Amino acid sequence: MDFRCNDVTIQRMKTSIITISDRAARGEYDDLGGPALKKAAERYQWTVIGEALVPDDKREIQRAIREQIAKGAQLILTTGGTGVALRDVTPEAVREIAVRELPGFGEVMRMESMKITKNAILSRSLAAVVDRTLVICLPGKPSGAVECLGFVGGAIPHCVEVLQEIPTSC
Repeated sequence: MDFRCNDVTIQRMKTSIITISDRAARGEYDDLGGPALKKAAERYQWTVIGEALVPDDKREIQRAIREQIAKGAQLILTTGGTGVALRDVTPEAVREIAVRELPGFGEVMRMESMKITKNAILSRSLAAVVDRTLVICLPGKPSGAVECLGFVGGAIPHCVEVLQEIPTSC
């Protein structure tokens, strides 16, 4: 499927998925968030070109993002590290390397998630531009990550087109 905004088309968006979890990185439990997001990305017919699993560490998160950008990722989906625990540092890691933040993504994810759980108010999910790549930081719970992606999925293709400097009249 191609993504269209009037007459502009972006084919098979190149997507990478990064799971951020100390325990999964240590092998204490299986990563479920990354595979859930991969299935969701494939349902959107985006091409998953890379996957990574890193601990809750700012430098490791930033390294993984830069590696995926170097592979050609136009969209990076992270799962984990967006809560209030002291080790939840994903938003801070992304903000440090971002060109700009896109607050509407986090606002919509929290607003829609509040209809499902009162704890959504604790989420620090966000989206930002790193170089010319859209990075979306999603919750660590697999169902929450997929739900939040669904809440903002419609805006992603146009954002990636703009970042890739594809002419658009939208």
